[in-house]
Parts: sequence; structure tokens; C-alpha cells
Amino acid sequence: MSLLKKALSLAATAVLAGSLAAAPAQADVVEISPPGANDWSCKPSAEHPYPVILVPGTFESMAKNWSTLSPYLKSEGYCVFALNYGETNGVYATAPVAESAKELAPFVDAVRAATGAKKVDLVGHSQGGMMPRYYMGFLGGAKNVNQLVGIAPSNHGTEGVILPPPDVVADPDYTALGCAACADQQAGSPFMQELNSIGDTVAGPSYTVISTVYDEVVIPYNSQFLSGPARQVTNITIQDKCPADVFEHDQTPNDPVVHQIVAHALGRTSGPADPAYQPRCI
Repeated sequence: MSLLKKALSLAATAVLAGSLAAAPAQADVVEISPPGANDWSCKPSAEHPYPVILVPGTFESMAKNWSTLSPYLKSEGYCVFALNYGETNGVYATAPVAESAKELAPFVDAVRAATGAKKVDLVGHSQGGMMPRYYMGFLGGAKNVNQLVGIAPSNHGTEGVILPPPDVVADPDYTALGCAACADQQAGSPFMQELNSIGDTVAGPSYTVISTVYDEVVIPYNSQFLSGPARQVTNITIQDKCPADVFEHDQTPNDPVVHQIVAHALGRTSGPADPAYQPRCI
């Protein structure tokens, strides 16, 4: 059973029983959660009222992509959830992006049902920072989202080439058969044209984008930025805060500086991250 189906099952059971105490014991043994994530008994606090859903990037599993950020946010007092999605040929996050967004939608609903929260915060890396925009803009998800934090997100596609990492065995024709998401994320692709046809943002959610000048996957790096009013959108370049930071695309979710910016953005009572926020440079 997929994590998504398991989540929906657990959430439904919890609603009927009025308790999620047994949920962790039923956790999926195949799809491993990152540390701190998918405790279905977690209830958001008044300080952190929105559960956080971590959305991995292309070729990534939740366990690998969020091995450091998930426990960090958990230690900060957040209810943290994560999912795998878009599996094709045994590789995650390679299906058409629009189809993956349809997998995110019921997972958000499951988290909301389990926690009792009306909205969630979404934190995504690469494709995972962009795909939720389709969910919000085309699948009616905007009403369920407080903020989207994109870490090196492919918001306008890339002029580069998205290649699978060495440990992933993908179809040689990855942009067509093995990785439809790769083709979707090329700058100017039909999907990108559709995604951005309604503008970079939709009414309701706030948006924080965190980018690195050393991004070698989603290029140019400033194509990740979103256009919108300051009350709704903040674009942050890591090196503007910490010039010596050399983290590139793949490892940005593990950057301690990124961790601080994400936590700051999620901790805001309203709106995106404060552009003036200064993390500790490590």
C-alpha cells in the first residue's frame, strides 16, 4: 500500500475513532519516512498552528530529501508530514507534474483531517517546490494552503538538463518515457506554459522562494523567483545572506542556513518570510 493510501486510511480511521494513537504502529514499512515525519497523532500547537508537508524533488524519496530538515522542524515544535509521489518505473517524482499534483491533493486532505487544521504549510524542493503551485492554481488547493516555501524550485522551468543522479537507474529516454516530469520542467514546455498562464501566484497563500547562485540544475537560478506583491511573495538568494555559502541544488535542503530561513518563514503569523531576516552563517 502506498504512503498516500495509508495516510488516507489512517486519517479516516482516526476521524471515526477520535484518536490517532495507533497510527504510528501501522506505518508503511516500505516507504520509509524521514525522522520526525508522519506522526499521525501529532496535533498542531497554538504557536505552530499549520502542519508542515514536505514535498520531495525529482528522483527523490522523502526519506532522502528530508533527512535533516524534517527532524529540525520537528524539534522546533511543528507537526511534520512527508510523502512520496509520481512513481514511474520504480523512481519517485518522475510522473507528469499535473498527475503528481493530484496525488498531493488527497495527502493534504488526510493531514488536515488527522490534525484538525484548516490549512497546511507546504515546503518543497525543486519540483516539489513548484508542483504545489499546480495543486493550488488548478486543483482548488489554494484554500487549504497557508504558505508555500520553495527550496530551489523549478517555477519557470530550467534551461539546463535534468539528469538522474548516479544511484538512480532511469529509462535512457528519461525526458520522454522514464521521466515525464523532466520534460515538464524544461523552460517553455507545454506544462510550464499552462502552469504560469494564470500568473505566478494565486490569491490566498503566501510564497517564499529560497535559491542558490550555485544551482546547476534549475538555471538560471533567478528563474526560480516568483512575481507578486511584497505582502505575498519573498524571494531570497542564499548568498545575499551568507556570501560564503556554497550549497548547490541537490543539497540545499540540508543547508543549515536554509533550515533557519524555512523555520523563519513558517513562523510568520502572516505573509511570507521577512526579506530582512538574517540567518546565522555557518
